[in-house]
Amino acid sequence: MLEIINTKDFIEQYSEFDLIIDARSPSEYKHSKIPNAVNFFALSDKEHEEIGFIYKQKSKSEAKVKGASYICLNAARHIFELNKLCKIGSKIAIYCARGGLRSGSLATIFSNIGYRVYKLDFGYKGFRSHVVHNIENFPHKNFIVLGGNTGCGKSELIQKLPNSIDLEALANHLGSTFGSVKGEQPSQKEFQNKLFFELLKMNTSKPIFIEGESKRIGKIILPDLLYKRMGEGKRVEVTAPIEQRVQRILDDYIDIDDEFFYYCMDKITPYIKKTAKEEIILEYKNRNLAKVSEILLLDYYDHVYKKPKKVDSSISNKDENKALKALMDLVV
Repeated sequence: MLEIINTKDFIEQYSEFDLIIDARSPSEYKHSKIPNAVNFFALSDKEHEEIGFIYKQKSKSEAKVKGASYICLNAARHIFELNKLCKIGSKIAIYCARGGLRSGSLATIFSNIGYRVYKLDFGYKGFRSHVVHNIENFPHKNFIVLGGNTGCGKSELIQKLPNSIDLEALANHLGSTFGSVKGEQPSQKEFQNKLFFELLKMNTSKPIFIEGESKRIGKIILPDLLYKRMGEGKRVEVTAPIEQRVQRILDDYIDIDDEFFYYCMDKITPYIKKTAKEEIILEYKNRNLAKVSEILLLDYYDHVYKKPKKVDSSISNKDENKALKALMDLVV
């Protein structure tokens, strides 16, 4: 069975698909994709480039013939992997860049085997247009924004609260100078794709909990409307004892290496006293990471943190359960 599905219906049925297949080239897939999609490419990067050249510079017919031969060879390999992931009869969605030959060719082969295949009309381009439009026009207006100094446990609270969005997790960044310790960030497009699905999950009749971030999280830039709504939200300052803050920093940065540490220290040089920086480096060399964390918190992070002019309430996160209850009491 093979059907064409429009973007709106695909998104409504998103959770019903047993598998979502991205038929684009590996480099296209790596840059950004529909969340949870797997890459069964119709054409490899090299093949895609070659066919594009032939199509534009030589002959459309030649490009189609050669492209079809590549797709058949690749499909033959993908079939075995597909069978491992999904049994015959599973509901599968498939897309390519514009809903054309790449996804159509694989969709035809997979449907003839017995899979229930839905080819995304207008492909990834259509999906992206839908995502961008919705992020620029989402209806959510009621946000409870958690602020506070680094290490106060805002992210942990967000992760445990209902109707919440963890921006740092979506951006794969801790939102600080040392925040890239988590590794490579997604592209801006992939971040938007993930954010779009998170917004879809939210109950618009209730407040949405979110952490107060700057406009930029690492290399990711927050959408204008979301940033505006966050600024209009109810602001809650979270506090915690320094001992707990230090422990959270130690937990977050347990895998830090020397190269990354000294790189970050160079970046913060203009914003920290020379004596404090020297002490941090000395304690780091002595492997006294708790002291390193404490000095960084008190002499760098707390100084660069700009407390907002509007603060609606403050809670202590010394006891997480009490903090969560206090936050839930704000939901009316």
